Amino acid sequence: MNTIQAIIMAIVEGITEYLPVSSTGHIMMAAAFMDIRTTDFVKLFTIAIQFGAILSVVVLYFKRFFQSLDFYLKLLVAFLPAVVLGILLGDLIDAALENVLIVALNLFLGGLLLLFVDHWFAKNEISSPPSYPSGEASRSDIQHTNTRITYLNALIIGIFQTIAMIPGVSRSASTIVGGLSQGLNRKTAAEFSFLLAVPTMFAATCKKLYDFYKTHGFPSSEEYTLLLIGNMVAFLVAMAAIRFFINWLSQNGFRVFGWYRIVVGAILFLLYVLGYDLRLL
Repeated sequence: MNTIQAIIMAIVEGITEYLPVSSTGHIMMAAAFMDIRTTDFVKLFTIAIQFGAILSVVVLYFKRFFQSLDFYLKLLVAFLPAVVLGILLGDLIDAALENVLIVALNLFLGGLLLLFVDHWFAKNEISSPPSYPSGEASRSDIQHTNTRITYLNALIIGIFQTIAMIPGVSRSASTIVGGLSQGLNRKTAAEFSFLLAVPTMFAATCKKLYDFYKTHGFPSSEEYTLLLIGNMVAFLVAMAAIRFFINWLSQNGFRVFGWYRIVVGAILFLLYVLGYDLRLL
């Protein structure tokens, strides 16, 4: 992987991580189009650049991280199901990542589901809090979000997040739909999904770094440079993607993402049929 390829991969990660479109499928396609050879470092890179995307959430929603202990406890409750399932089924999940047909199928099926989500949960938008174009929120909006999400809500959203361990489902899509199922409006569900990504993706990044260290030791200076560039690009792009997504979702809903997933799933399947090596993750 060279610098240009690393930048493109980071752009793809930054755009797709928080949108309900599956970053896994897009990373696979980007690597295939650029003919990036699968190595342990490439696998590490695709996970480690999530750290940059994490920082974008921390910066955009930094006030949320200072609101109360209750906030952290709810994040912990939502995070725990992924920890438990990850420990129990880690090898099975890694094996599924090698199966591009699973990714393509889940992109397609998830797209079909998103076509109907706005209709199913239309009543959730009746008493929506005000929307803030910058992605930041006022103190009253912060309190509103925190009090609306109970511990049971957080646990159920966390269970929905485990569905995203199946490649191609999309962590963002599953957690937002989980929030909608608990009566949250689209904006509140999306923002809690972003906040839940911080511990979830941080844990995944640390595990991947540790696994790489056990086998290869510390990355080389060239690899460190690629990781630094990738995280910087992912950080900047993810900030823009989050702001766009919140604005779009509040006004337009999920339907366009549903059609987009259906098309991407079909493209991924076509690439597989044409013989592209998509075994990246």
